[in-house]
Amino acid sequence: MRPLLPVLAALLAALLLPAGPACADPGGAGPLDLLLVLAVDASGSVDDGEYALQLGGIAAALRAPEVQQAIAEGARGSIAVNLAVWSEANRPKDSSGWQRIDGPASAERVAQLIERFPRRVVRGGTGIGKALQYAAWQIGQSGLAADRKVIDVSGDGSETPFREWSLDIAQGRAFALLRGITINGLAIVQDEPGLADYYRRHLIGGAGAFVEVASGYADFAAAIRRKLIREIEGRPLVGRLPDSCRHRPCGQALATAW
Repeated sequence: MRPLLPVLAALLAALLLPAGPACADPGGAGPLDLLLVLAVDASGSVDDGEYALQLGGIAAALRAPEVQQAIAEGARGSIAVNLAVWSEANRPKDSSGWQRIDGPASAERVAQLIERFPRRVVRGGTGIGKALQYAAWQIGQSGLAADRKVIDVSGDGSETPFREWSLDIAQGRAFALLRGITINGLAIVQDEPGLADYYRRHLIGGAGAFVEVASGYADFAAAIRRKLIREIEGRPLVGRLPDSCRHRPCGQALATAW
């Protein structure tokens, strides 16, 4: 039996989060197929051009006909996304707020918002654990109902060891999984060739969790398009186990938390 420290830390962190008001339903009423946090790395290893490539890649994916078709073919025909920008664990995060997408017009509006989103987060280390906590809190405070809840982490490095009390990646992961949230990863392996395996072992979890790989920032747009289609459709690739099952037993999402 593994230590319960990650779980206990996640529960303690939940008590320390600000309550905050629930967000109003953005741009429409009723439940959605998916709540999706796009958690984008803006740490010190990401220069301004690479940051812009991430945002531009997400915007291009939202404009892609196959992504819009995947949204339209959902049971409710609508999703909500929230861009969350993160860096070092002790640095403030930034967020676009929840944006509903239910057709080409709203997809274009959100694409423009994301590709123009300023870089306000201060550079630093790579605080994946705190990024997961922040993204899970955004979902919990949204006030929105959805069939599925997913955090989509994109980044180019493994977590920087923290120098003060803070959630590490195991604790942040547990914090999200305890809330029924699936965590997927997009590993940009430009500077860290083993990052995809690191994401598989330490980051992803929950129902159908998987890792998508971009060979570099130039490949990010194609990778995020593939990833969004798979996340929106909400079904694993035929003929293979979900990536979250490769290094730990499959079962309920909670079973992958520790």
